[in-house]
Amino acid sequence: MLLRSTLAGLALAIAATQASAETIRIAIGTQDTTINCAAGGLLIRELGLLDKYLPKDGKYKDAKYVIEWKNFTSGAPLTNEMVAGKLDFGAMADFPGSFNGVAHLDAGKQSLFISVLSGSIKGSGNGIVVPASSSVQSLSELKGKTISVPFASTAHGMLLRAVAAQGWDPEKDVRIIAQAPEIAGSALRSNRIEAHADFVPFAELFPNRGFARKIFDGSQADAPTFHGALVDADYARKYPEIVTAYLRAGIEADQLLAAEPEKYSELIEKVTGIEAEVNYLFHGPLGLQTRDLSWKPEYRQAVVTSIDTLKLLKRTDRGLDTAKFIDDQYIRAAFKASGLDYDKQLGNYAPLPLQAKDALTGEPITDFKRLAQIWVRGEDKVRHYASPEAALQALAVLEEEGKDIRAIYAQAADSGIKLLANQAWFVRDGKGQLKAFLLKQQAESYAQANGGEALDFVSVNQKLLASR
Repeated sequence: MLLRSTLAGLALAIAATQASAETIRIAIGTQDTTINCAAGGLLIRELGLLDKYLPKDGKYKDAKYVIEWKNFTSGAPLTNEMVAGKLDFGAMADFPGSFNGVAHLDAGKQSLFISVLSGSIKGSGNGIVVPASSSVQSLSELKGKTISVPFASTAHGMLLRAVAAQGWDPEKDVRIIAQAPEIAGSALRSNRIEAHADFVPFAELFPNRGFARKIFDGSQADAPTFHGALVDADYARKYPEIVTAYLRAGIEADQLLAAEPEKYSELIEKVTGIEAEVNYLFHGPLGLQTRDLSWKPEYRQAVVTSIDTLKLLKRTDRGLDTAKFIDDQYIRAAFKASGLDYDKQLGNYAPLPLQAKDALTGEPITDFKRLAQIWVRGEDKVRHYASPEAALQALAVLEEEGKDIRAIYAQAADSGIKLLANQAWFVRDGKGQLKAFLLKQQAESYAQANGGEALDFVSVNQKLLASR
């Protein structure tokens, strides 16, 4: 009896040792060029943040971790590999994320949407562009035209809502075709496509590169959009501490971006080739989107909307229980372990704030509605100005000094979104103040109601120079 008891105890000890010495795979699918996934992939990988938070005690005391990273240009192939069991985590937008959940159910499996990474309750991030030489200034002029879009993407959903808002039939009044961003860029350059709808960052990247012009921002469709992180449900149940560790690494990545957006915008450019000025447009203070890891009601609703639209597109006929699919227990645990208040963040809708002084006067900037910024190539920090007219005056001096200007930013007077100023329209009001707008028709409407003249960036710059 004693011998049997001893042997049983020895067997349990050996089993415990084997369990603690387990080799654990952590396979993460990223979308590096979808830059608002950075805090859930690229930065964690490049800065080695995951190792810092992986559990190393208890059942993980002698565990060996094998971390695998794989980069994708869109969510669909990432989902395929998650369903095939080749990946444990993935980062993608609301639409492909919802399809991820459906695809897992179709395969007799389950995935969980565990965190938001970055998004906009207004819908900014998705957009529609036309070739730079096009005469089209607004979506209303695209009736009867061909618009390409990555199919079943969050941009596809935005496009369908925008078309519906025009009162058009998407089957008759426009021709919508499938086109990936890398193909669309070439098509826009050569005027082989009349318009293209896309997700982060292409509606800003293509105009920044000079061969396209943005004519519609997703905020005009007023539909929340986001990118977030998913995990295989079985994996999460088996290794909840690892899921929490991954999200803690994401929290630190988010904090680093907030503290030094220029520095990490440069890192993202180094890895992806996407210019730092475009990365800053999203990740900088008062940016086009808000980095937010909490499950706000608007983002939960975006998942519901995505599923409904996927059914409309006949990409699925299956429903998805969002109450089970969206699981916030892991991000709540990560917040708690990081000493943060999740519920407080849940109620915080503010974009990344800016504390800055006017680069011309040295006075603190307190009103950010007319904030303008200049990023001079070779400078570590973006210069901030209290108004567009102050920034344009500074720009003239900088150009006379032979400085290479990386980017000029302005905040839209109506929507408040951050704009690439050289792509914007401006109106000078009766007080001599410049107001920035994304679209010509928005500027013209404001000018008609308040007086003034709608001018593009070149014209307003020339007028300012003439008055010096």
